Amino acid sequence: MAYGSPPPAPGPGRQPGYGGQAPWQQQPSPGPYGPGPQAPPPGPPGPYGPGPGPGPGQYGPPPQPPAHGLGGPTRQAPTGPPSPQEQNWALMAYLGQFLTSAIAPAVVLVTKGGSPFVRRHAVQGLNIAIGAIVVWVVGILLTQLMDALALIPLAYTAAVMYFLVRAAITVNRGEFLRVPAFIAWPLLK
Repeated sequence: MAYGSPPPAPGPGRQPGYGGQAPWQQQPSPGPYGPGPQAPPPGPPGPYGPGPGPGPGQYGPPPQPPAHGLGGPTRQAPTGPPSPQEQNWALMAYLGQFLTSAIAPAVVLVTKGGSPFVRRHAVQGLNIAIGAIVVWVVGILLTQLMDALALIPLAYTAAVMYFLVRAAITVNRGEFLRVPAFIAWPLLK
């Protein structure tokens, strides 16, 4: 309300003194010094409708990480539970090692490595297989010195089989089991 203008007459549903609206709902009227404060013109549509969107210190969408880091484009995180087909391929990265050693996880990585779920399991399976191959080669060479050293690759193979079965069980549930670094050597990422 401006100074000097008469207050609106009370009517039905209006309270005297408020002009029918609460003070925070009243529109500013032009005063003797020109119009009151103006709302900024609407900008481009924001994430929650028309207008410029939330400013600093206001509510809004969470900040997004940059699309590209120092190492190139980042991979998208899995958006839900893996499909049964992804679970089957990840399962083959572990169980295929009982027949073909490092060939099974390498084939899974090359053919179906586009899925983050399958890639994670295939890389871990390949790291397990590479570690087992190295231990067996070194074990065979050490066996030439002393026959008792043949127990080292055998014990390592038993541990590898245990973790392959455990990893396969967790894949079947749609989860990931981080195999200890002494079994899955962190060679590939």
